[in-house]
Amino acid sequence: MLLNQMKLLITLSLTFSLLLISCTEERPVNLSVSREEVKEYYESGKFDKELDEVIDKAKIEFDKVDIKNNSVVIFDVDETALDNYGLAEQMGFGYVYEMNKKWNAEMKAPAIPQVKELYDFLLSKGAKIIFLIGRNFPEYEVTYQNLKSTGYSVFDTLITQIGNEKKMKAIDFKSSKRIWLTEQGYEIIGTVGDQCSDLEGLYHGIQVKIPNYLYLIED
Repeated sequence: MLLNQMKLLITLSLTFSLLLISCTEERPVNLSVSREEVKEYYESGKFDKELDEVIDKAKIEFDKVDIKNNSVVIFDVDETALDNYGLAEQMGFGYVYEMNKKWNAEMKAPAIPQVKELYDFLLSKGAKIIFLIGRNFPEYEVTYQNLKSTGYSVFDTLITQIGNEKKMKAIDFKSSKRIWLTEQGYEIIGTVGDQCSDLEGLYHGIQVKIPNYLYLIED
């Protein structure tokens, strides 16, 4: 009788230990939970509050800069100048190539208001604007028109990837273009983007990191 009770106690203890491990051991967050957390962050106003703070700080920093005739700020487009949250929601916060291309072609992305505010502020200070994007050249025209239609009507140029550039890592592509722009006579006083690859490398000036919880480019 005592032996059976001991065996039962050991079995229960092992079972409880296994349950405790399975419920408390550090594991990845369930994807459905992550999706809901991201959605809540964007739609509750928390994202806008964070972005407001980023832009306010950026304006303070740019206000200290002596703007010259060749001063330029480099802006990324997706999740920086333009908002693709609607597309991300349609794709279930994943990525579907065909849906992405259709969205771009239909120029559905609205401007991100806070970034548009920074853009207007920089123009009023006399800075030039250049858009530098990782989209490929076949999407140049729709990107150009999408920017124009959402209020980004004044900029020196829009640069996309072309030819073998689409094989380059994002940081190498954007850094190489900033080097080229500097060689053309521009003084880059700032970079604005949602990925670290938009900001890192040579000739970046003031780095303005736009929050993005939809995706991450790690190259």
